[in-house]
Amino acid sequence: MALSAALLFAVSVPAGKLLLVHLKPLELSAFCYLGSGIGLAAWRALAGRPGAEAGPGRGDLPYLAGFVLSGGVLAPLALFTGLNLTRSSSAAMLLNFELVFTSLIAIFFFREHGGRRFWTAAVLVTAGGLALAREGAGPGADAGALLVLAAGFFWAVDNNLTARVSIKDPVTLAAVKGLAGGLINAALILGARGSPPEFRWAAAAMLLGLVCYGFSLVLFILAMRGMGASRAGAFFGAYPFMGAALSVVLLGEPVTARLLLSGGLMLAAFVLLAAEKHSHAHSHEPLEHDHGHTHSDGHHWHVHAAVAAEPHSHLHTHAPGEHAHPHLPDAHHRHRHA
Repeated sequence: MALSAALLFAVSVPAGKLLLVHLKPLELSAFCYLGSGIGLAAWRALAGRPGAEAGPGRGDLPYLAGFVLSGGVLAPLALFTGLNLTRSSSAAMLLNFELVFTSLIAIFFFREHGGRRFWTAAVLVTAGGLALAREGAGPGADAGALLVLAAGFFWAVDNNLTARVSIKDPVTLAAVKGLAGGLINAALILGARGSPPEFRWAAAAMLLGLVCYGFSLVLFILAMRGMGASRAGAFFGAYPFMGAALSVVLLGEPVTARLLLSGGLMLAAFVLLAAEKHSHAHSHEPLEHDHGHTHSDGHHWHVHAAVAAEPHSHLHTHAPGEHAHPHLPDAHHRHRHA
């Protein structure tokens, strides 16, 4: 799911570069997120199965507000502004830093486990990004690179906040982010009082947003649910290489030595993380929460008064316990390590 999300999101880099000929960065950001939010809300209303997933509650609101601001407003605005100043392929590879930022925040602020493989991969990704740090195209390239890096940081904040509520309905979460981010950006557009864009380009941006932002985000939330922000972000970190490759194929941008070096370093990091194994005896503290689940995953042993279709959601309690098995830093395994 993380790799599928990466591929869908990678398409937005060269496609966004093409749409910037007809739309301003703020307009492109607004229509992408509005398309994502409206499309996913319609999907939830028409195709959802009641009771399968838990919707966000009052305690989730700070996380929702944070990821809307960081990932729905600041990140796309910084990215699309930066794309006006640098090559699409270089911008795509510089977004590798999103993996590093995501991982640092997850480990130091949210108790996710790092490890030797993880830090080696982070160093490789950082080296790959630095290989492109000075590879721009024309005046303003350095400023464009800084804006792309800022977008990666804002999306890293978004990833970690979204991971805290990833056990809730992913379609609802993504729809809320799309609608809120789109409406905020639309309000900023109205405040600027510019001439309205052509309908066909606005519609194209909304379709791009539904596919590359909406569907991608749903898959990414599901990946974070099972892997945590740092590991899901590592696999999702394949999207800059995919985006750079698509930029070369679709936009005819040059294949440079730095681009190839950066891609090779990123690929090495990806392979290193893909082979990671993590298993040890660990304890589970008492926990009560509400989310979609099945009774065959080894962590949901509670009894129902009546047979319930799976997956289903309801408030349930996890008793304290200790066992050993392979695991990742998902919602049930955010314990500390020695």
